[in-house]
Amino acid sequence: MAAGHLKRAFPIIDGRITDRIMVIGQAPGEIELTTGLPFSGRAGAELRRWLAVARVSPLPYRTSVTKCFPGKAPGGGAGDRRPSPGEVALCASWLQAELAIVRPRIVLLIGGLAISRFWGKGALAQIVGSSRLDGERLLIPLPHPSGASRWLNDLSHRLLLARALRVLRKAAAALD
Repeated sequence: MAAGHLKRAFPIIDGRITDRIMVIGQAPGEIELTTGLPFSGRAGAELRRWLAVARVSPLPYRTSVTKCFPGKAPGGGAGDRRPSPGEVALCASWLQAELAIVRPRIVLLIGGLAISRFWGKGALAQIVGSSRLDGERLLIPLPHPSGASRWLNDLSHRLLLARALRVLRKAAAALD
């Protein structure tokens, strides 16, 4: 890692250009380096459970704000390092190109970085469970499904997630 940028890129995305739903996370994790597929670790398993509850199948297009694994959290903390503003800026044109090519009707914003990038700053408790239009795309913010996040330990937050999944189910059904 030099100046917040990876020496060797290994971008990780998966999906079809015909997908009408796109999932945007923060960045690939360490397990994704071995599988080459986004959301393939524990967070991915939880995300797939959420999508099943919302009756979203097959798996939608999956990508992230930054395209490469940023490394583990400094100091041995739980989870991965949050990508730097420079890394986010470096990958911005790639994400915009994905959005332009796929043209999803629904965009699931997974976790704080994706939410702040497309929705703006705000407390998850005020954002999760809501949706809004961004041009022709419906944005639906979701908490991060990672076990490193403790946000879902609170019952009121789990209820907000359930509301968000109902919003997704209804929006996805309207696509058919």
